[in-house]
Formats: sequence, structure tokens, C-alpha cells
Amino acid sequence: MAFLGHLARLAGRVDPPLTCRMPLPSRIALVGDYDPAVIAHQAIPRAIEAAAARLETAVDAHWLPTDVIGQGEMLDEFDAFWCVPASPYRSTDGALSAIRHARETGRPFLGTCGGFQHAVIEYARNVLGWADADHAETNPDAARAVISPLACERVEVGGTVRFEPGSHLLRAYGAPTATEEYHCRYGLNPRFESSLAAGPLRVTARDDDGEVRAVELTSHPFFVATLFQPERAALRGRPAPIVTAFVAAIGSGAEVSRRSS
Repeated sequence: MAFLGHLARLAGRVDPPLTCRMPLPSRIALVGDYDPAVIAHQAIPRAIEAAAARLETAVDAHWLPTDVIGQGEMLDEFDAFWCVPASPYRSTDGALSAIRHARETGRPFLGTCGGFQHAVIEYARNVLGWADADHAETNPDAARAVISPLACERVEVGGTVRFEPGSHLLRAYGAPTATEEYHCRYGLNPRFESSLAAGPLRVTARDDDGEVRAVELTSHPFFVATLFQPERAALRGRPAPIVTAFVAAIGSGAEVSRRSS
């Protein structure tokens, strides 16, 4: 009888369930002013989704309008930053704040088209100390327009880009060249190229005419900015290698201190 009573007590005991804390999705800030008519804005969520599926990781991408960034109090909420095409932005200062935050905190950064342009401006102003560095589109009379009109505008056209050895781009694509698409009228001003690239900012892609098409920061784990729009590959059902590398750089289930408690 004692044995049967022991069995009954065991049957009635409910052990607490084992808990397993699942990693939170990585949060990507899409820095820019969303416009559904912009082809790149249509492509970017698809490119991120395809990269996350390929890497079997969870990612949440959130549009972050430039005019709500302010001084960037909310930027710590994100694990990575993509400064997207379609500038001028509603707030240049907001875009530059997000880029600076990514650069100074070491969080993965990707800039495409307008994101490339503003990454160059942010570096010129805050690393080189060129307070007057500016964009010729918004300030045509700027004495130091580090972003100026392209010799030949690249609007809805494709072209070959050549990647430099040791770059994130070369590793991502696994080939020395690729054909990429553009919707761009402004790029790095050749007058300032040598000064801009004299330090950790490195030119890592050029077109067939030798013009700069991408830069990277060698002092940063992953900071890549391209004048071309690699995200457009997603609209054709193709992977975008540098987007996959960007998502991989965040890390599967990446968490920062604000979300680890």
C-alpha cells in the first residue's frame, strides 16, 4: 500500500517546465525616408529576407525616417544600419547621426547610393574634421563638395565594377568583378579622393573608367558603402552577395546589451 501511495504522489507531481530562451531577431535600421515608388525601397526588404533565409537567421528590418532620428537617442535599439537610396533625405543631420553611430559603435553598416554619399560626408566631417564637407546636390556652392555630379550620370543603367583585393566586396562576391545597377547622379568628387582615402577609408570598387564605386572602413568590422544598388538583384530572384555578408556580419540572433537582460 505504501508503494501504491508513492506512485500516486509521483503521478500527481508536476515538474516546472524547462525554459529555453530563444535568441531575439537582429534589428536592422533602414535609415531613409520610405517611398514605395522607389525601386530600391521595394528591393531592400526582399534582399534582407532572402539573405536571412540563406543564413537561417532571424532579422527584423525597420524603416527609420531621417527626420525622427534627432540626436540618435533611439539608435542603440538597432544591431545594424543600412543607409538607403533616395536622397536628399528629409534630414541630412539625422542620416549622418545614424552613420556616425554605426561607425563609432562598430555595428555593421551598409550604405547604398545615397547611403554611400552620406557615409563619405560623415567621414569627412567627423573623422577628417572637414566641417564644411557637403553634397553638391543640396549645396551647389559648397567649397568642399566631397560629393559632386558624376561625369556621366548612372540612372537606370548597369555596369561592371571591379573589386579590390582584401575587401568585403571581393569576399562576398567571390569574383573580381560583377555587373551592378545604378540610379545615381552624384558620386565621390575626384578632387578629394586622395585625401579621403589616405587613412582607414579605402576605395574598394571602381568601374571600367576607374571611377570610385565603393568604399570601406578598414578600422571597422563591417562598414561598406556602394554607389551601385546591389539590393536590386532581389527583384530578379537573385541573391545580393554584399547584403548576405551584411546580415552575416550582424550574427545569428545577435543581441546587444540593451536586450540581453
